[in-house]
Amino acid sequence: MTESRSVGVRPAGRHALLVELPDAERTGAFHAELLRRRAAGTLPPVEEIVPGARTVLLDGVTDPEELARRIADWDLPAHAADDGTVVEIPVRYDGPDLARVAALWGVGADEVATRHTSYTYRVAFCGFAPGFGYLTGLPTELHVPRRDTPRTRVPAGALALAGPYSAVYPRATPGGWQLIGTMPDPTPLWDLTREEPALLTPGTRVRFVAEDGTP
Repeated sequence: MTESRSVGVRPAGRHALLVELPDAERTGAFHAELLRRRAAGTLPPVEEIVPGARTVLLDGVTDPEELARRIADWDLPAHAADDGTVVEIPVRYDGPDLARVAALWGVGADEVATRHTSYTYRVAFCGFAPGFGYLTGLPTELHVPRRDTPRTRVPAGALALAGPYSAVYPRATPGGWQLIGTMPDPTPLWDLTREEPALLTPGTRVRFVAEDGTP
């Protein structure tokens, strides 16, 4: 299924375009389409592609008006293709908000790990802290609200949910998401010794694997 008129395109300075999409899922699909066209050599020169929650910024565009016209004529996929390497993240489902999330999902606490590990996720965009990826992939009925009162410190490695997103905190920071688990060793999420420090970059597919210690 494709959607040809689900985007809005407007200039962002002299050599950039801001593409606006209706939701995170179609933003991910549009971002994947950009990467596909760039790899195939059919995307006009663009220096940087920066996805957000419902926008994608195209910076360093030689002819923004021409690219805007092309995008308006694209038949865009409604969903990002399920291809590419999958990064597996080990998790113990032992977070302090596990019971709260279980209640919101209408299941027992021991069922949260089974539900959460049954989906493949995709990094929609990165932000908040170095190495922090916003992962889409949970169905709408499993979306949960943020906590009423944010925590002043969320430990590194915490697996968290908020709205449509899952994420693992690469370092200790304040946060208001629901904590359902722990990545035992979060250091691979952000490693300055690698050429690409972030393990989770936009478009990366992710699966969570329950480790020993999960209830």
